[in-house]
Amino acid sequence: MGTDDRIRNKTEETKGKAKERTGEATDDERLRSEGKADQVSAKGKQAVDDLSDKAKDATDRAREKFGENG
Repeated sequence: MGTDDRIRNKTEETKGKAKERTGEATDDERLRSEGKADQVSAKGKQAVDDLSDKAKDATDRAREKFGENG
């Protein structure tokens, strides 16, 4: 996907890390868990975006190879 999506996902992951660390520092299990969940969510979104990019690239290569334009 686009650069904006990658930045958004990385920002979400970073916020999740900060929440997790804050939860650890304050002994707040809920905050720690939320932080871990945010990180997993961001990584999952990034994995889907990466897979989508690879599928699009493969489709584009196949179209080029077989002479299709769309």
